[in-house]
Amino acid sequence: MQFQQLLYFVAVAETRHFTHAAERVHVSQPSLSQQIRALEKELGAELFSRARGNIALTDAGEALLPLARRILADADTARREVQELVQLRRGRVRLGATPSLCTGLLPEVLRAFHDLHPGIELLIEESGSHDLVRELARGSLDLALIVLPLPPASPALTTVELLREDLVVVSSASVAGPRRPVRIGDLRDQPLVMFRHGYDLRELTVAACRAEGFEPGFTVEGGEMDAVLGFVRAGLGIAVVPSMVADRSGRDLRVTPLARPGLRRTIALAHRSDVAPPRAARELQRVLLGSRAAVH
Repeated sequence: MQFQQLLYFVAVAETRHFTHAAERVHVSQPSLSQQIRALEKELGAELFSRARGNIALTDAGEALLPLARRILADADTARREVQELVQLRRGRVRLGATPSLCTGLLPEVLRAFHDLHPGIELLIEESGSHDLVRELARGSLDLALIVLPLPPASPALTTVELLREDLVVVSSASVAGPRRPVRIGDLRDQPLVMFRHGYDLRELTVAACRAEGFEPGFTVEGGEMDAVLGFVRAGLGIAVVPSMVADRSGRDLRVTPLARPGLRRTIALAHRSDVAPPRAARELQRVLLGSRAAVH
């Protein structure tokens, strides 16, 4: 008895038609019929009655059908289990993240993941949340770390909150700058180093200033995270950045909290709702979610 014969037998039993069954399993109808006859010969019993063109299961066929389905299901389960094990040895994960998270959170998390699964290739896409949401929708990413809330008209995504993070003000330690908690209104007269368009931090800072009734002034704008911190170190202005980035920025930057209620952002781990992430991506998801206690 061959696995292929059981597959053909179940296809005929479910379609009650040899031609339709052959189309379903992608073989020619004569080949399928030959394999069914060979199975009947081996079992010593007819599995189908073919009276007047009507296909029906015989008693022997009725007895075999649940057993055949169970064998096929077990084989499929075994194949999936092996594939998942293989994925964890030499799979690939495509992860998107905002630049501030690539600087602050990801290095330690990815190191922990790599230690567990050194054979898995990690592909990192660094961009703003809006771009990452689009890449998720296109299927170009398995997972993404994005800033909530989702942009309007976003595709169907499943999100799990990872952390909430305070924003702080950074200034050059070599230049006179704020030393007490800074109110948003204080930014009216301060030269700001501002991120490029599409950066979540830019949108959040500008929206907070507008809520206080003013447009912020920029001395330099358009940079990525490392560039913005470099411009601040050079004394070109101050910037509003995540506390996680500020904590790792070195002694040449002064870190000043924002006065209450301050500004916070919510980071979530997202994937498409209609497609389950591959096993390797689910394992990275587990490691990321396990990091919440360490970063809160």
